[in-house]
Amino acid sequence: MNYEKIPRQSLGFFPTPIVELSKLSEALGGSKIFMKRDDNTGLALGGNKTRKLEFILGDALACGADTIITAGAAQSNHCRQTAAAAASLQLECHLVLGGEKPDIVNGNLLLDQIFGCHIHWAGVNRKGEDIPQIVEQLKQAGKKPYVVPYGGSNELGALAFVEALKELETQRQDTGKSFTYIVFASSSGGTQAGLMLGKKMLDASYQIVGINIDKGETDKVPFDQFILSLANSTAKFIGVNHDFSEEDLILNSDYVGEGYGVIGHLENEAISLTAQTEGILLDPVYTGRAMGGLFDMIRTGKINKKDSVLFWHTGGVPALFAYSNRLNFSKC
Repeated sequence: MNYEKIPRQSLGFFPTPIVELSKLSEALGGSKIFMKRDDNTGLALGGNKTRKLEFILGDALACGADTIITAGAAQSNHCRQTAAAAASLQLECHLVLGGEKPDIVNGNLLLDQIFGCHIHWAGVNRKGEDIPQIVEQLKQAGKKPYVVPYGGSNELGALAFVEALKELETQRQDTGKSFTYIVFASSSGGTQAGLMLGKKMLDASYQIVGINIDKGETDKVPFDQFILSLANSTAKFIGVNHDFSEEDLILNSDYVGEGYGVIGHLENEAISLTAQTEGILLDPVYTGRAMGGLFDMIRTGKINKKDSVLFWHTGGVPALFAYSNRLNFSKC
C-alpha cells in the first residue's frame, strides 16, 4: 500500500525543533541529553497528539463525518487537542471524560470548554467505554459521528509516528547528531508502535525506550501486548513485511508509582530540575514521569555517560495548572 496517499489534514507546525539540554546533562552528571520539542506542535498549546490527529481527522473528513467523539481522563491532553482540531475544522466535538464534573474548571478541561466541545462525564469509565451509546444517540439525531480512538492510538495514529521518525532522521542527518536512546512517555501505545515501526523501516541503531506511565490495561489486553499488536497491524496496514516480537519492545514499567496521575517525588524533581536548568516545562502525568525515569536510569548507570539520549517531549503542560496543589517546586 502506498500510504502517502492516505488522507492527511494539516494541523500543526512541523518539523518540531531538537534542542540540546546541556545544563540538565551537567546537573545529572551523565549522558548528553537532547529533546524533541513536540510540545511546540502549535495546536492548542502543542503536544504529540497533533501528529496522530492529522491522519485520523484526515480520514474522518474523507469519510464525510461532521461530528468527532473521543474519550480520556478529565485532564486528557489528547482530548484537548482533539477539541481544538475539531474546532479548527468546524466539526462538532464530543468528549467522554472520566470522573465527575469538578467544582473548579482549569487546565486542559478549561481549554476543552473554550473550544466549544460537548462534555459527557463518565465516572469510572475514562477509556471510552460509554462511547457506543453516545454514537447511537448522535446517529439518531442525524449526525455522522467518527470515533477517534483512545489516545489516537490506532494504525493511523501509529503511522503518524513512522512519519515523525522520518522527520527526526532528516534533522539528525542535517545536523550530524547521533543518539543511543530515544526515551518518551508511553501511555496509549500509538507513539511507541509507530516509532518501533519507523526504526525498523529506517534500519536505525538507537533503542526506542517507552516509559510506562499507567498501571492499567488497554481493552483488557496487557499494555505490552497491545503495543506489539498495534506495531504489527500498522506494518500490515502500510505493506511492510515485518513481524514484531517481545524482543523488539522496550517498555520500562519501573516508574508507574501509585498509578496514573498520582504525583510523587519522581515527577516533582523532574519538572523542577528541567524548568530550573533549561526553562522548559514538563507535565505532571506523562513527561514528568518519563523524565524522572530517565533521571534514574542515568543515575543508576543503566544509561551511561558515553550515551546520547533524545527525550521526546510529548506535551501536556496545561495539566500543570490542574495539579498545582500536588506539586512541590522547591529549588533544586
